[in-house]
Amino acid sequence: MPRRDSFATQFPLTIYYDASCRMCNAEMRHLMLRNRAGKLLFVDACTADLSQAPADKAALMQSIHGVGADGQVYTGVDCLTRAYLGVGWDWVPRLAGLPLVAGALDTLYPLLARNRYRLPLAPMAWVLEQGLQCTVRRQARQAAARSEACARGSDACDIDRPR
Repeated sequence: MPRRDSFATQFPLTIYYDASCRMCNAEMRHLMLRNRAGKLLFVDACTADLSQAPADKAALMQSIHGVGADGQVYTGVDCLTRAYLGVGWDWVPRLAGLPLVAGALDTLYPLLARNRYRLPLAPMAWVLEQGLQCTVRRQARQAAARSEACARGSDACDIDRPR
C-alpha cells in the first residue's frame, strides 16, 4: 500500500471505473459534478477501448484505477482520495491519511468492492443519490444567483461581457 503522507498527484487523473455498478456510477457522477477544473477524466471500464488502460479488464472491474499525467497508477482508496483532491476536497486525503482511518479504509475498500453487487442497493443508492441531488440543487442555486446578479448589472456577475 502506498504511503498516504503525501498525495502529490500529476493531473489530469484518468479514472477507470465500473459504470455497471450503481454505487460506482453514483460516486463518479458526484465527482463529475465537482470536476469544474477538468482535473479528472472518466473512463467506463465496461465499454471503453481499454488498450491504453493500466491493467486488464478483469483488474479494472475488481478495483477502481487511476492514472496520473506522469503515468503513475493508483488503485482503490489511493485513487479515490486523489480524485477528491482533484475536485478541491483536500480534507478527504488528509482524513484518509490518518492512521486509524487509513487502516479501516484498507480493510473495508476491498471488501466493499468485492461485494458491491451483493450489497442492498436501495439504501446505498438512496444515500449516494441524496448527496448528488444536494450537489445539483446547490449548483442550481449558485447559477440562479449569478444570473440574477448579471440581470441587475451587478459587479458580482462573473460572466465575461464586453465593456
